[in-house]
Amino acid sequence: MLEKLIETRERHKITNTEELAIVARIEAALLKGARDFFIKNEFIEVNAPHITRATGACENIDTLFGLNYFGVQGYLSQTQQLYLEAMIPKLKKVWCVGPSFRAEPGADNRHLTEFPLIEIEFEGNFEELLKYIEGTVCSMIREVLKEEKLLKKIGVDTERLKKVKAPFNKITYDEAVKKVGLKWGSDLKSKHEKMLVKMYGNQPLFITHFPKPIKFFNMKENDSRTEIVNSTDLILPISGEAVGAAEREHRHNKLKERLENSEMMEKLRSRGGGIEDFQWYLDCVKLNGIKLHSGCGIGLNRITQFVLGADDIRKCTTFPLNSQTIM
Repeated sequence: MLEKLIETRERHKITNTEELAIVARIEAALLKGARDFFIKNEFIEVNAPHITRATGACENIDTLFGLNYFGVQGYLSQTQQLYLEAMIPKLKKVWCVGPSFRAEPGADNRHLTEFPLIEIEFEGNFEELLKYIEGTVCSMIREVLKEEKLLKKIGVDTERLKKVKAPFNKITYDEAVKKVGLKWGSDLKSKHEKMLVKMYGNQPLFITHFPKPIKFFNMKENDSRTEIVNSTDLILPISGEAVGAAEREHRHNKLKERLENSEMMEKLRSRGGGIEDFQWYLDCVKLNGIKLHSGCGIGLNRITQFVLGADDIRKCTTFPLNSQTIM
């Protein structure tokens, strides 16, 4: 029933359709569910910048949109993580929602060049982080089920959504690569995520403790095994990875060492940047005494895709943007 929503180049021609109106209401309900959970758990909403230095980048520097910011190299941000971290010493628990920009050259059923990203950061550990992720996702699902009539109108199996309960299934990265026949150190692809979710009853699945080299520079090393980090991805049926999360490294010297030796920094230097892009963040960690903290990013459209049971991300947002589309 949502097939017409794959169209991105002439989106204005379908803005007055019932299908798109329902998708917009579903997105709104999911965001309300997240916001209600954060308010209940005393997270403070913070407004962070969307034009940044390289501090607004996720792992892949190559997907940054660059711009000339009054003579300084700037970028459209992919994450507000480091800005939220800077607020932890005083506020303790913070969150935000905003656009994440990715210079993805392809136009396919999984990737967009802009999408809403919900992020939290808080003073606390990995186990608390898993509980907050479960709580957020379950709150989003509960809220969207209040729109059950609308969901059924577009053919959504709401009984599937009612089965989403905490605690979620959980396996380690070590276990995951063995199950799908991958070499240790390889990143999991979409097809591997689908295989794993199917093995665990088509329910949300945490995959934890990824290898350090394939994750963001400030994810905290595991105390027992320094080759892995205290991290997790939440994999959902249909949509795949919807949440990326980890404990953060809070020790200044260790953090600076990890950053300087990261693949991300190597790529940044090749583009004319360097450690100075992150100096304000390193100064915050050094001067403000940030304690052990954790956080995550939740892709709203991936949650929407799971809810709708749609095979294409373009059906799951009001105004999808990709390399073929600008409005």
